[in-house]
Amino acid sequence: MENLNVYSSPHRVSTKTTQKVMLHVIIALVPSIIAATVIFGTRALLLILITTATSVVWEALCCMLRKKPTTINDLSAVVTGILLALNLPATLPFWMAAIGSFIAIAVVKELFGGLGKNFANPAIVGRIVLMLSFTSAMTTWVKPFYYKSSEIVTGATPLVTKDAGYLDLFLGNCGGTIGEVCALALIVGGIYLVAMRIISPVTPVCFIGTVALFSFLVGEDALYQILSGGVMLGAIFMATDYVTTPVTGWGKFIFGIGCGIITCVIRFYCSMAEGVSFAILFMNILTPFIDMATKTRPLGAVKRSRKAGDDK
Repeated sequence: MENLNVYSSPHRVSTKTTQKVMLHVIIALVPSIIAATVIFGTRALLLILITTATSVVWEALCCMLRKKPTTINDLSAVVTGILLALNLPATLPFWMAAIGSFIAIAVVKELFGGLGKNFANPAIVGRIVLMLSFTSAMTTWVKPFYYKSSEIVTGATPLVTKDAGYLDLFLGNCGGTIGEVCALALIVGGIYLVAMRIISPVTPVCFIGTVALFSFLVGEDALYQILSGGVMLGAIFMATDYVTTPVTGWGKFIFGIGCGIITCVIRFYCSMAEGVSFAILFMNILTPFIDMATKTRPLGAVKRSRKAGDDK
């Protein structure tokens, strides 16, 4: 018994490091990156490279200013940069995209202490700030394969026109942000993440299922609603963030349903076509309360009854 050492939890050592998790996420995003490049041309690829590069630079500078060891090797800034770009229109000026990555990394992530301490998904907040600051640029949607024409042709998203076919939505032959239009690429990435046990399917299934059920109940085309807009992108890659989403099973269930309900309320009853970003942000803020409400009780623990005078 002399060599018995007692340590605080966690007691289980895992080989799943932050860098490995982020690398898996990057691999899962490759199909969407390829689809974005094919559908919207090399400018979409440049947009991804710029947001990724500037995200890494902002993080390195913030670590330097805070006199902390650099954290760019964990690849979290790379993931944030890619996700931010996939939430942007293909024609967004590059300098605006750089501002978005600054908001995501310097303000949302590093200002709150770095990875693991941010209150919301950095890419989501970066997109929302850009949308509120540069509304015109953030709502200019070019037609797929516009780069093959001599002039840029813009149009509304499928959520507004409601005239796109299921196959067009599935393959990405429609307008929207460069990462949300191709449902096939997003599903392939999601299957990879679930197969590698990087994410739990609970939140994406609850999110997408709630949107489908809500849409059906209000008389909308359920399949059209889940294939259009950012539902797939948000459910698979944004609502499964380790830091800003619940850790408990019931918490993930509640989080997904909450995101789905808020998304549909904004889509159908507000003067906004897309509600995914705001839904995830709102549920990010509620995550600590969801975790507290759904936390498990330790084995053998007895709930302490409150007696008179305990609060004195």
